[in-house]
Amino acid sequence: MEEHTIVLIVGAGPAGLATAACLAQFSIPYVIMEREDCSASLWRNRAYDRLKLHLAKEFCELPHMSYPADAPTYIPKDQFVKYLDSYIERFDIHPMYNTDIKSCTYDEGKECWISLACDVATSRVVRYKSKYLVVASGENSAANIPVIPGLHDFAGEAIHSSLYKSGTAYSGKNALVVGCGNSGMEIAYDLATHGANTSIVVRSQVHVMTKEIIRLGMTLVQHTPVNTVDDLLVRMSKFLFGDLSKHGIVRPEIGPLLLKEQTGQSAVIDVGTVSLINKGTIKVLGNISKINGNVVEFEDKKESSFDVLVFATGYKSMANTWFKNGESMLNNDGLPKKEFPNHWKGANDSIVLVWLGEA
Repeated sequence: MEEHTIVLIVGAGPAGLATAACLAQFSIPYVIMEREDCSASLWRNRAYDRLKLHLAKEFCELPHMSYPADAPTYIPKDQFVKYLDSYIERFDIHPMYNTDIKSCTYDEGKECWISLACDVATSRVVRYKSKYLVVASGENSAANIPVIPGLHDFAGEAIHSSLYKSGTAYSGKNALVVGCGNSGMEIAYDLATHGANTSIVVRSQVHVMTKEIIRLGMTLVQHTPVNTVDDLLVRMSKFLFGDLSKHGIVRPEIGPLLLKEQTGQSAVIDVGTVSLINKGTIKVLGNISKINGNVVEFEDKKESSFDVLVFATGYKSMANTWFKNGESMLNNDGLPKKEFPNHWKGANDSIVLVWLGEA
C-alpha cells in the first residue's frame, strides 16, 4: 500500500506537533507519525514527578498558542502535558500512533522521500511518498546506560532516570545517581529530601546556574553578544555558589549559552542540590571503574555499597537506524552535523527538512 503527502513528520513530541500546526496554518498537507501510543511520551511516561520546565514559559511556548495567563513562570510537567493536549485539539492534529518508521530514503530521480512505516499492532507496512521529510523524533529517543564491568550482576536495583518517579520508595537506602546533568542533580535532590543516603557521580564539567540567571541570560542575549552575556552569567554563578571544584564540580571554559549553542550541553539549573552538597548530605564521587555485587568501586579506588543505582546518563537519537540518506546531515550519534542556526537544514532545502526536537 502506498500513501502520498507533501510533508511526512516523524515524531509527535513538541517539535513534531509545532511543525504540524505551522503547516496547518498554510493548509499544507502532512502526515505525522509516532511510534509510541501517545504524543510527547517523554513527558508523559519517562519524567519524574517533580519535574518542571527548566526555562521560563516565554521560551517554551509552541507557535501560535500562548500559555494561559495564570500559568506559572516555570511550568510543571503535568501542566505542560495539558498544554500539549490543548495544542493538539486546537490545531486538529491527528498523529498516527503506534507507527514505527522503518526507513526513509531519498529518491534522487523522483525527487521525493520514500518511507516505510509499520503499524505496531498489525505489523502492516505502508509506503509513503513525500516531498519533504521532517525528522522530529528527538535527541531523547532511547535510554543510554554506560557499559560498566559488573553492572549486569549488580545485587541491588539499577534503573535509568526515565523509569524514576519519586524518592519515596528509597528512604533509608543507599542511592547512587550516575550523571550530573539536570535530571541527575534534581533526582539526587529528590532522593536526599526523601531520606535516602545519596551520592552522585560527576563525570564531566558543568555550569551550575539558577533558573533566574538563565532567564536573564536568555533575555539579554537577544540584544547583547553571547560572550558578554555568558561572562555576566558566570560571574553571577560564582557569586552565588562559590568555588564548587572542591566538591569535584568543575565549570567549563566556554560560557553556558555558547556551550549550549556549540555542543547542545545545557547548564544545570540548581533546585537546592548544591546546598545539600555543601552540607555533606549529598556526596560527590568520581567515575565508576567496576561493580562487584552491591559494591561500587570508583577510579580513585574508593568503594561503597549501594542499594540502588539511578543512571541519569541521557538518551541517544535513533534516527540513524532508519534515516538512510543522513550521512551528510547527522553524525554518528544521530545529531545534526551543522552548527546553529543552520543545524536543522538538510542537504537541499527544497527536498528535505531535518528538525531534531525533543521527543
